[in-house]
Amino acid sequence: QVQLVESGGGLVRAGESLSVTCVADGIIFSIGTMGWYRQAPGKQRELVATITGGGSTEYADAVKGRFTISREDAKRAIYLQMNFLKPEDTGVYYCHADSIITSTYRHREVWGQGTLVTVSS
Repeated sequence: QVQLVESGGGLVRAGESLSVTCVADGIIFSIGTMGWYRQAPGKQRELVATITGGGSTEYADAVKGRFTISREDAKRAIYLQMNFLKPEDTGVYYCHADSIITSTYRHREVWGQGTLVTVSS
């Protein structure tokens, strides 16, 4: 059994910074590409940023230059540093892994429960 656990969401003002963390829990051999997605009220879930096992990153245009995704495999963790936050960054931020390999199974498309980020104007 594996799960992704997010933490670090909260309420900040526009222009401020916030960091969210995702940790993969379980007896894990390896994890593929991981990423952050977000869902604003009344909108569909959208990609924020991804990072491969080799460290290659991709960002949504809306967050380029403001957000930084990083990965720490020894801790089975990824991070999202969010700077110069805007009210439109408000939403539930979900952690995702395209595959997590344990000793007995290859889990695909694993999602965390989400952490709420609220940016006030």
